[in-house]
Amino acid sequence: MRRLGVPRQIPPPVEGHLRLGDPPGGPDAITVNSRHLSRGGRPWFPIMGEFHYARYPVAEWREELLKVRAGGVTVVATYVFWNLHEERRGVFDWSGDRDLRRFVRTCAELGLDVVVRIGPWAHGESRNGGFPDWVLRADCEPRTDDPRYLDLVRPLFEQIGAQLAGLTRAHGGPVVAVQVENELHDRPGHLVTLKRMAEAAGIDAPLWTATGWGHARLPPDEVIPLFGGYPEAAWDTAHDGWPQQSRAHYFFGPGRDDDSIGADLRTTAVTGADESHLARYPFATCELGGGMYTSYHRRPIIQAADIAALALVKLGSGSVWQGYYMYHGASQKIGALSTLQESHATGYPNDCPVITYDFQAPLGEYGQVRDSYRHLRRQHLWLASDGPDLAGMTLVMPPDAPADTTDRRTLRWCVRSDGRSGFLFVNNHQPVETLPAHEGVRFAVELGGRELVVPREPVTVPSGAYFAWPLARPVGGATLLTATAQPMGVLAGDEPVHVFCQTAGIPVELVFDAATVSEVEGPATAERDGDRLVVTDLAPGTGCLLRIRDASGGRAAVLVLDADRALNAAAGRLWGAHRLVLSERPVVIEDDRLTVYGRGSSEVRIYPAPASAPRTDGVFGLLPAPAPAGQPPEPKVEEIRQAGPARAPVIDPRSGRASAPADADFEQAAVYRVTVPREALTGDDEVLLRLDWVGDVGRAYIGGRLVADQFWYGPAWEIGLRRFRDAVLEHGIEIRLLPLREDAPVYVSPQVRPGSYPGGSVLELRSVSLVPMPRLTLEES
Repeated sequence: MRRLGVPRQIPPPVEGHLRLGDPPGGPDAITVNSRHLSRGGRPWFPIMGEFHYARYPVAEWREELLKVRAGGVTVVATYVFWNLHEERRGVFDWSGDRDLRRFVRTCAELGLDVVVRIGPWAHGESRNGGFPDWVLRADCEPRTDDPRYLDLVRPLFEQIGAQLAGLTRAHGGPVVAVQVENELHDRPGHLVTLKRMAEAAGIDAPLWTATGWGHARLPPDEVIPLFGGYPEAAWDTAHDGWPQQSRAHYFFGPGRDDDSIGADLRTTAVTGADESHLARYPFATCELGGGMYTSYHRRPIIQAADIAALALVKLGSGSVWQGYYMYHGASQKIGALSTLQESHATGYPNDCPVITYDFQAPLGEYGQVRDSYRHLRRQHLWLASDGPDLAGMTLVMPPDAPADTTDRRTLRWCVRSDGRSGFLFVNNHQPVETLPAHEGVRFAVELGGRELVVPREPVTVPSGAYFAWPLARPVGGATLLTATAQPMGVLAGDEPVHVFCQTAGIPVELVFDAATVSEVEGPATAERDGDRLVVTDLAPGTGCLLRIRDASGGRAAVLVLDADRALNAAAGRLWGAHRLVLSERPVVIEDDRLTVYGRGSSEVRIYPAPASAPRTDGVFGLLPAPAPAGQPPEPKVEEIRQAGPARAPVIDPRSGRASAPADADFEQAAVYRVTVPREALTGDDEVLLRLDWVGDVGRAYIGGRLVADQFWYGPAWEIGLRRFRDAVLEHGIEIRLLPLREDAPVYVSPQVRPGSYPGGSVLELRSVSLVPMPRLTLEES
C-alpha cells in the first residue's frame, strides 16, 4: 500500500503583490495571485498553444484555428518575428501572412484569447533569433538598455501597438498577455524597460510574462515567469541516448526550471537551484514540448505518449497554465535578402531546415492531425470542467517518491488537493528508457478526515501508463470518493453527464459516499460497503451510462468510455445541446456544424443522440459520414538523375556539430520529377504529397522555387499541395534527395536507423503517393 496524507488546511495564496491584472470590478476581470489566475472572480486555467501566424498562409488561418480550438486550446500564443516585418530598416510589412491584426481578430471571432510574444528577440529557430540583419550591424549593444538599441526597438513596438489598437483587453479585445523578450536570464532591468516601452506604444494587457528557465533573474512582481519542458532536445549534441535534462519532466515534484532550454545560446553557466522566489508566482508554462524540431545533427522522433505524459506530470506537479510549443507546425519563410532559419552561417550552434518548422506538433505543418492531438485533447476535455478547481489545488508528494531522476524502479505518483478533494496522478512512462510494470498497486490517501483507498483490490500499473484519478469529487449532488478512471469533463444540461475513460486496462470501479447517493441505475453492480457505495462490473464503452440520484433527489449521469474511444472524443455545443462526438477521423464543431476530415470510418457517434440519427450504438446516435469512394489518383514519378557521391561530413568549427548541406551540395542530389494529375487538385481540400524515403536531406522545388525540405528522421515526408495548386499543375514538383553516410555525425532514433549502407551510404525513395484530406460538413436535418 502506498500512503500519503493531505493536510486539512492548505495555506491561502498571497494576494495583491503582483503588478498585474485588469482593473477590479469588471465582469470578466483577470487577476493573479501566487497560486493561480482568476477571471470574473473564478479560478481560470488557460490552455495555450503556439501558432505562428506569419509562418502559415493567411487563407488557412481560420480553418486551422478551428482545429486548435477543437483540440481544447483556449489561448493562442504567437511570436512577432521582427525580421519578418522589418527585413529592411524602416520598411514594415504587415500584409498577407504577416497581418498580425487580422490574425488576432480571427482568434477573437472564434472565442480564442491571444498571448503576443513581442520580442524584440524571440528565438523560435529564426535567423538571428528574429533580429533583422541590420540590427546586428548597427552600432549598439542588442538586448540591453543601450539607448541606441532602444531607438531601434521603439518603432517596432509602435508598429505592433498600431496593429493591436482596439484589440487589447482595455478595448474588449482578446489579448490577455504579452511576453517581452525571450530566454533573457540576466537583465531584469531591461525587461522592465521593454515593458514600459510597450505600454507607451499602446500595447497593454492584464498579464505580462517572461521566460523563466535558466534560473532567469526577472524583475520582481512585474512579470509572470513561464517555464517549459521538452521530451527531447534537438539543441543537444548528436550523442546516442536521451538528453539528461529531459528525464526530469517525467517525475512529479515542485521544480519548475529546465536550464537546458536556451543553454546552447547562453554565454555564462547557470548556477544554483533555489526556486523559493517562485512561490510568489503561479506555476505557469509556455513551452511544454508539443513535439520537437529536427536540427541537422540531432533528429529525434517524439511519440504521442511522450508529449501527453509530460503534460500530465506538469499538471500533477502544480501547473495552472498549460502552454505548448509548438501546438501547430508551420513553414519558415524565405526573406527578400536571405533565408530566415537558424543556422551555423549566422552563428547558431544548430543548423535547421530552410523551410520546415513542422515540430512534430499535434497539428502539423499542413494541418495534419497527429496522435498527440488526440492524447492532449483527452486531458483538455477534463480541464475544461475541472481546471478551475485544479488551479486552486497544491502538490502533495508521497514519502516514497523517487530520490532522483536516475530512479527507474519507484512508481511515480502524487496528489493535488485543496484539503477537501483532489486528484491522484500516476506516471509510468518516459521516452527511450522503458519503465517497468508495477504489480500489487493500491494507494491510501488521507483526505478530509477519512482514508480513501484506491483501488479496493491491488492492480498492475503497466509500463507506459499515465493517468489521473479523482478523489472526493462531486458528481451532481453526490460525492465520488474514488474512481479508477480518468475524468474527461462534464456535459452540461438538465442532467449533467460526467464523462470518464478507462485507464491502463485497469478494471473500473466507482466508490461513492453512500450518504450522498440514493440510487444508481445502469449496466453495473452497486453494493453498499459500510459508508460507501461501490459500483463495479462496468464495461466501458458507448453503452456504459449510469444514472445517479443523489440524497436530495437531484440527478446526474456517469458515462465511462474505453481508452480507444476516449482518444476519439471531442465535445462542444452542437445542434442545441452540449454533445460528445466520437470519430476516428478528426472533427471540428462550429456554429452547429460538424466538419469531418479525412478518409476512413463512415460513421460518427454523438451523445446525446440527435433526433436525425438513423441508428444507435449504446447511448450514442450514429450519423453516416461517407468518405469519398475510390482510390486517389497516383502521381507520376520520373527519375531524372541518380545521386552522386555522398557528401563528406562538414563540422562547424564554432559548435563542433555537423553542418547541413549547402545549396551547391544539391547539384549531386538524386532528382525526381513528380507530376500530379489535375483531377487530384480540383477542389479546395488539402492534398498531401507523401514521400516514404531514407537518406539525409530532401528538398522540393516548384518552378525552381524551394517550397519544402526535410532532414530525414524516419517518418514519411508530407508536403501540402493546396497552397501551391496552380504552380504544381503548371510546373510539377522536383524532388532532390541526398544520401546519408554511414559515418555521418548525426543522431537518428535507433528504431528507424538503416540496417545497411551499401557502399557506405544509403538513399532510397520507397514510394510516392497522394493523400487527400477531404472535408465533410454534417448539419442537423
